[in-house]
Amino acid sequence: MSKIENNKITELVEAAKDGFAKAYAPYSNFHVGAAALTASGNVVKGCNVENASYGLTVCAERNCLAQGVIAGEQEFSAIVIYTNQEKLTPPCGACRQVIAEFLAPDALVKAVNHNNDTKEWTVSELLPDAFTPKDLLER
Repeated sequence: MSKIENNKITELVEAAKDGFAKAYAPYSNFHVGAAALTASGNVVKGCNVENASYGLTVCAERNCLAQGVIAGEQEFSAIVIYTNQEKLTPPCGACRQVIAEFLAPDALVKAVNHNNDTKEWTVSELLPDAFTPKDLLER
């Protein structure tokens, strides 16, 4: 797993909490915040945004990474997901695929909850044998 300084992890957790506070989840009341560390050392954040047409809901992790791309970043070294659930919440399947697009296989994915419980994975632990841009280039 790639090593991230503790002060950056703390910054990511605080940013993910801020994203959590801004989540739009009137249907499920399942608020999620996420924050990612860009390769250049910046922190971007996102929240889940639900929609009355449930399939159009966008998860915090994907919103977070999209915010980074909008800011001109395309490489990230870690992502933190924050919820107020007792059980730590890993990314859904769609988010795992998007995370695999932008983070290295050994990059940190960390879940944190309101009790400050944590769980960590690498990208490859969450999505082994991921389909990535490299698969499009190899013939």
